[in-house]
Amino acid sequence: MMRHLKILLLCLAVTACTTAGSVIDEQMLRVDGDMPADFSGAWERDYSRGDDVNQVLRDIYYYLSRTSADRAYTTRPGPVQPSSRDMQSITALARLAELITRPQVLTISQNDHEITVDRKDDFSLLCAFYDGVAKGTESDYGTEICGWDGDQLVSHLVLPDGLQVTHRFTVSEDREQLRVVTTVSSSTARMPFTLSRFYKKFERLPPDFNCVETLSMKRVCSTGEIEL
Repeated sequence: MMRHLKILLLCLAVTACTTAGSVIDEQMLRVDGDMPADFSGAWERDYSRGDDVNQVLRDIYYYLSRTSADRAYTTRPGPVQPSSRDMQSITALARLAELITRPQVLTISQNDHEITVDRKDDFSLLCAFYDGVAKGTESDYGTEICGWDGDQLVSHLVLPDGLQVTHRFTVSEDREQLRVVTTVSSSTARMPFTLSRFYKKFERLPPDFNCVETLSMKRVCSTGEIEL
Protein backbone atom coordinates (compact mmCIF):
# COMPACT_ATOMS: atom_id res chain seq x y z
CA MET A 1 0.00 0.00 0.00
CA MET A 2 2.81 2.43 0.83
CA ARG A 3 4.34 1.78 -2.61
CA HIS A 4 1.02 2.55 -4.34
CA LEU A 5 0.67 5.75 -2.32
CA LYS A 6 4.13 6.95 -3.38
CA ILE A 7 3.31 6.27 -7.05
CA LEU A 8 0.05 8.21 -6.83
CA LEU A 9 1.75 11.14 -5.14
CA LEU A 10 4.38 11.19 -7.86
CA CYS A 11 1.77 11.10 -10.63
CA LEU A 12 -0.15 13.98 -9.10
CA ALA A 13 3.01 16.00 -8.50
CA VAL A 14 4.17 15.80 -12.12
CA THR A 15 1.75 18.52 -13.27
CA ALA A 16 1.20 20.42 -10.01
CA CYS A 17 2.48 23.98 -9.89
CA THR A 18 1.44 25.96 -6.81
CA THR A 19 0.38 25.42 -3.23
CA ALA A 20 -3.11 26.40 -2.14
CA GLY A 21 -3.71 28.44 0.98
CA SER A 22 -3.74 26.75 4.34
CA VAL A 23 -7.05 25.58 5.81
CA ILE A 24 -5.83 26.24 9.37
CA ASP A 25 -5.83 29.82 10.61
CA GLU A 26 -3.95 31.36 13.52
CA GLN A 27 -6.79 30.91 16.00
CA MET A 28 -7.05 27.17 15.30
CA LEU A 29 -3.40 26.70 16.24
CA ARG A 30 -3.92 27.74 19.87
CA VAL A 31 -5.12 25.54 22.73
CA ASP A 32 -6.18 27.07 26.01
CA GLY A 33 -6.06 24.46 28.75
CA ASP A 34 -6.98 20.85 27.97
CA MET A 35 -7.54 19.58 24.44
CA PRO A 36 -11.18 20.05 23.38
CA ALA A 37 -11.79 16.33 22.68
CA ASP A 38 -10.35 12.90 23.47
CA PHE A 39 -9.84 10.57 20.48
CA SER A 40 -7.73 7.92 22.19
CA GLY A 41 -8.55 4.27 21.64
CA ALA A 42 -8.79 1.60 18.97
CA TRP A 43 -11.24 2.24 16.14
CA GLU A 44 -12.46 -0.13 13.41
CA ARG A 45 -14.12 0.91 10.18
CA ASP A 46 -17.94 0.96 10.08
CA TYR A 47 -18.68 -0.12 6.51
CA SER A 48 -22.41 0.51 6.90
CA ARG A 49 -21.74 4.26 6.86
CA GLY A 50 -19.60 6.64 4.85
CA ASP A 51 -19.20 7.81 1.28
CA ASP A 52 -18.96 5.67 -1.83
CA VAL A 53 -16.04 6.78 -4.01
CA ASN A 54 -17.84 6.17 -7.28
CA GLN A 55 -20.92 8.10 -6.18
CA VAL A 56 -18.81 11.08 -5.14
CA LEU A 57 -17.09 10.95 -8.55
CA ARG A 58 -20.48 10.92 -10.30
CA ASP A 59 -21.61 13.93 -8.27
CA ILE A 60 -18.44 15.83 -9.19
CA TYR A 61 -18.84 14.88 -12.86
CA TYR A 62 -22.38 16.27 -12.80
CA TYR A 63 -21.21 19.48 -11.11
CA LEU A 64 -18.38 20.00 -13.59
CA SER A 65 -20.70 19.36 -16.54
CA ARG A 66 -22.98 22.12 -15.24
CA THR A 67 -20.20 24.63 -14.57
CA SER A 68 -17.79 23.90 -17.42
CA ALA A 69 -16.35 26.99 -19.12
CA ASP A 70 -16.92 25.20 -22.44
CA ARG A 71 -20.67 25.86 -22.13
CA ALA A 72 -20.02 29.41 -23.35
CA TYR A 73 -18.81 28.02 -26.69
CA THR A 74 -21.78 25.81 -27.53
CA THR A 75 -25.39 26.53 -28.43
CA ARG A 76 -26.54 23.10 -27.24
CA PRO A 77 -28.65 23.37 -24.08
CA GLY A 78 -27.95 21.31 -20.99
CA PRO A 79 -24.72 20.03 -19.44
CA VAL A 80 -21.40 19.87 -21.27
CA GLN A 81 -19.00 16.98 -20.89
CA PRO A 82 -16.08 18.03 -18.62
CA SER A 83 -12.65 18.16 -20.21
CA SER A 84 -10.48 15.07 -20.06
CA ARG A 85 -7.90 17.08 -18.09
CA ASP A 86 -10.48 17.93 -15.41
CA MET A 87 -11.66 14.34 -15.10
CA GLN A 88 -8.13 12.91 -15.04
CA SER A 89 -7.17 15.28 -12.22
CA ILE A 90 -10.31 14.52 -10.18
CA THR A 91 -9.96 10.76 -10.77
CA ALA A 92 -6.36 10.87 -9.56
CA LEU A 93 -7.49 12.70 -6.40
CA ALA A 94 -10.26 10.11 -5.89
CA ARG A 95 -7.79 7.23 -6.12
CA LEU A 96 -5.47 8.95 -3.66
CA ALA A 97 -8.33 9.69 -1.22
CA GLU A 98 -9.53 6.09 -1.42
CA LEU A 99 -6.02 4.80 -0.77
CA ILE A 100 -5.45 7.14 2.17
CA THR A 101 -8.75 6.17 3.81
CA ARG A 102 -8.40 2.43 3.23
CA PRO A 103 -6.98 1.37 6.65
CA GLN A 104 -9.59 -0.64 8.55
CA VAL A 105 -8.22 0.13 12.00
CA LEU A 106 -7.03 3.38 13.57
CA THR A 107 -5.11 3.36 16.86
CA ILE A 108 -5.10 6.80 18.45
CA SER A 109 -2.84 7.72 21.37
CA GLN A 110 -3.36 11.02 23.14
CA ASN A 111 -1.71 12.78 26.06
CA ASP A 112 -1.54 16.38 27.24
CA HIS A 113 0.63 17.49 24.31
CA GLU A 114 0.39 15.03 21.40
CA ILE A 115 -2.11 13.04 19.40
CA THR A 116 -0.80 10.16 17.27
CA VAL A 117 -3.00 8.37 14.75
CA ASP A 118 -1.50 5.02 13.75
CA ARG A 119 -2.98 3.52 10.60
CA LYS A 120 -2.20 -0.06 9.62
CA ASP A 121 0.04 -0.28 6.53
CA ASP A 122 0.17 3.50 6.24
CA PHE A 123 2.13 6.38 7.71
CA SER A 124 1.04 7.81 11.08
CA LEU A 125 -0.35 11.27 11.72
CA LEU A 126 1.15 13.32 14.53
CA CYS A 127 -0.41 16.42 16.07
CA ALA A 128 1.80 18.22 18.59
CA PHE A 129 0.67 21.02 20.92
CA TYR A 130 3.22 22.56 23.29
CA ASP A 131 2.89 25.76 25.30
CA GLY A 132 -0.64 26.12 23.98
CA VAL A 133 0.42 26.32 20.33
CA ALA A 134 0.42 23.71 17.57
CA LYS A 135 3.86 22.67 16.31
CA GLY A 136 4.44 21.55 12.73
CA THR A 137 6.00 18.12 12.22
CA GLU A 138 8.04 16.82 9.29
CA SER A 139 7.70 13.40 7.64
CA ASP A 140 8.94 11.65 4.51
CA TYR A 141 5.86 12.97 2.71
CA GLY A 142 5.70 16.60 3.77
CA THR A 143 4.86 18.98 6.60
CA GLU A 144 1.90 18.38 8.91
CA ILE A 145 0.23 21.04 11.02
CA CYS A 146 -2.81 20.51 13.24
CA GLY A 147 -5.42 22.72 14.81
CA TRP A 148 -8.80 22.75 16.51
CA ASP A 149 -12.04 23.87 14.87
CA GLY A 150 -14.25 23.79 17.96
CA ASP A 151 -14.05 20.17 19.13
CA GLN A 152 -12.89 18.93 15.71
CA LEU A 153 -9.24 18.00 15.30
CA VAL A 154 -7.90 19.14 11.93
CA SER A 155 -4.74 17.60 10.48
CA HIS A 156 -3.37 19.37 7.41
CA LEU A 157 -0.56 17.74 5.44
CA VAL A 158 1.22 19.88 2.85
CA LEU A 159 2.96 17.75 0.23
CA PRO A 160 5.40 18.86 -2.46
CA ASP A 161 4.17 20.62 -5.61
CA GLY A 162 0.74 21.79 -4.57
CA LEU A 163 -0.75 18.63 -3.02
CA GLN A 164 -2.62 18.87 0.27
CA VAL A 165 -4.44 16.34 2.47
CA THR A 166 -6.75 17.42 5.28
CA HIS A 167 -8.33 15.13 7.88
CA ARG A 168 -11.12 16.29 10.20
CA PHE A 169 -11.71 14.07 13.25
CA THR A 170 -15.00 14.26 15.17
CA VAL A 171 -15.86 11.97 18.10
CA SER A 172 -19.39 11.37 19.40
CA GLU A 173 -20.40 12.50 22.88
CA ASP A 174 -20.28 8.92 24.21
CA ARG A 175 -16.86 8.43 22.54
CA GLU A 176 -18.06 5.28 20.78
CA GLN A 177 -18.23 6.67 17.23
CA LEU A 178 -15.56 8.47 15.21
CA ARG A 179 -15.99 10.35 11.96
CA VAL A 180 -13.04 11.21 9.73
CA VAL A 181 -13.55 13.52 6.75
CA THR A 182 -10.59 13.45 4.35
CA THR A 183 -10.10 16.08 1.65
CA VAL A 184 -7.43 15.83 -1.03
CA SER A 185 -6.65 18.84 -3.22
CA SER A 186 -4.19 19.68 -5.96
CA SER A 187 -3.32 22.81 -7.91
CA THR A 188 -4.11 20.82 -11.09
CA ALA A 189 -7.72 20.03 -10.13
CA ARG A 190 -10.65 22.43 -10.37
CA MET A 191 -12.04 21.21 -7.05
CA PRO A 192 -10.95 18.97 -4.14
CA PHE A 193 -12.14 15.42 -3.49
CA THR A 194 -13.67 14.62 -0.09
CA LEU A 195 -14.56 11.27 1.53
CA SER A 196 -16.23 10.61 4.89
CA ARG A 197 -15.36 7.49 6.88
CA PHE A 198 -16.90 6.25 10.15
CA TYR A 199 -15.35 4.10 12.86
CA LYS A 200 -16.56 2.26 15.97
CA LYS A 201 -14.52 1.91 19.12
CA PHE A 202 -13.48 -1.63 20.05
CA GLU A 203 -11.41 -3.28 22.73
CA ARG A 204 -8.14 -4.55 21.37
CA LEU A 205 -7.60 -8.18 22.39
CA PRO A 206 -4.34 -9.54 23.82
CA PRO A 207 -1.97 -10.88 21.14
CA ASP A 208 -2.53 -14.54 22.17
CA PHE A 209 -6.21 -14.40 21.10
CA ASN A 210 -7.26 -15.95 17.78
CA CYS A 211 -10.28 -14.43 16.01
CA VAL A 212 -12.26 -15.28 12.89
CA GLU A 213 -15.23 -13.64 11.18
CA THR A 214 -18.19 -16.03 10.80
CA LEU A 215 -20.77 -16.07 8.01
CA SER A 216 -23.18 -14.24 10.30
CA MET A 217 -20.65 -11.37 10.44
CA LYS A 218 -19.96 -12.09 14.10
CA ARG A 219 -16.43 -12.18 15.47
CA VAL A 220 -15.49 -15.34 17.37
CA CYS A 221 -12.35 -15.22 19.53
CA SER A 222 -10.53 -17.79 21.61
CA THR A 223 -7.14 -18.35 23.27
CA GLY A 224 -6.93 -21.75 21.57
CA GLU A 225 -7.84 -23.25 18.22
CA ILE A 226 -11.25 -22.16 16.92
CA GLU A 227 -13.64 -24.85 15.72
CA LEU A 228 -16.55 -23.72 13.53
